[in-house]
Amino acid sequence: MRETVRTASALIAMLVVTATFVGCLGEEVRGVETGTGLEVGFGAFSVVAPVDTGINVYHDHFAMNESYPQWLLDQLGVNMVCNITKNGTWNERYEADRESCWDIIESGDIVWFKGSRIIGTTPDDDTEIPILDDPNDGHGTAVTGAVLNANPEAVIFFVEGFSDAAVLAAANQPLVDVITTSFGPILSLPVPGIEDATKVAVVQEKKIHTGAADNSPSPAIQDSTAGPPWSIGISGYAEEDDDQKETMSGSYPDIAADWTQFLPNHDDIDGYHWTSGTSFATPRTAGLLSDVLENLRSEFGDLSSGADPDSRMGFIVNGTDFSITNDDLRDAMNLSAWYPSFSTWDPLSGTTPVSPVAPCTQVGWGVVNESNVKPIIEHLNGSNAMSQRPFDVEICMESNQDIREAYWN
Repeated sequence: MRETVRTASALIAMLVVTATFVGCLGEEVRGVETGTGLEVGFGAFSVVAPVDTGINVYHDHFAMNESYPQWLLDQLGVNMVCNITKNGTWNERYEADRESCWDIIESGDIVWFKGSRIIGTTPDDDTEIPILDDPNDGHGTAVTGAVLNANPEAVIFFVEGFSDAAVLAAANQPLVDVITTSFGPILSLPVPGIEDATKVAVVQEKKIHTGAADNSPSPAIQDSTAGPPWSIGISGYAEEDDDQKETMSGSYPDIAADWTQFLPNHDDIDGYHWTSGTSFATPRTAGLLSDVLENLRSEFGDLSSGADPDSRMGFIVNGTDFSITNDDLRDAMNLSAWYPSFSTWDPLSGTTPVSPVAPCTQVGWGVVNESNVKPIIEHLNGSNAMSQRPFDVEICMESNQDIREAYWN
């Protein structure tokens, strides 16, 4: 199967040529000694796992002066620590770290890049530089930047790869809360993809999966990344002046999210660029959901993460006299979503107006962005419950879910 990353800037090229994308606790930890600067009072946290091309661990966007506590590294299976160089250009830092880091990382190693928020791994032996973003790509760096734009405090468990094995590397980490993937078949062609692995992550391991719809108006239902009923399928929303649906974005998804973002470069230290696509709407949503989890965990004294069926009984928040599942979080997100007004549409913008009739067929439950975080939290903690959605919206999205369940099960 041929799959592509889902950036709008790559859409025309995708139609011509496509790219094929198809550690353990008992071992000695290689590398430098880890610090314990946050051991006391680390507090509530959330772990997001982007699965993508690789990541620029040297970018300031991912920098962290403190150290992760040793117990967190142990529980995430870290068996190698790279104390990354903090001075010089990107190339100078990479060359300085080659011998002690990049040249010795092996498939399956789980590496903390000390000085950054990034803990990374790759199950793939066929990669030139494990975990580090390809100098000719940059997709994974931008995707992870979108997560941290939405929740700057998220712990990042990054997985390099475009396969079931890559998704399962995140699914099998008990502390991971949200897995986000931004790749899939061109035009949402109904071909197999990562759905078997995301089903394990969500149905078996009780995590959340956000999956990017295609950068085309194709229905998201049959898309192997965005379509399975256990996944949250995400299309694009033209935020700011126009506030409408992005035309080149999947239809009838679960939700729509911010399409255009200012994200870190993959081959320098502090540069950024504007870029668009469901590739970035999706991890931004993952970051927002992790922010909700972090807030609820802090409020109710839950100092762990994930929804491990053994240790946390499948509860993604498991605090004092309070617990919720991934289904509860997803339901609250659906209630919080909203439809932009047709009146804001600019005919010259290149977007598609959100129809006042059956808008669900365009943007699912509606838009989810930063404005949804507080209502979701207050609904789940019981301080300000949201109303049910109108009957026609519920029927439309129940039909969506029924079609997906029939198709994927």
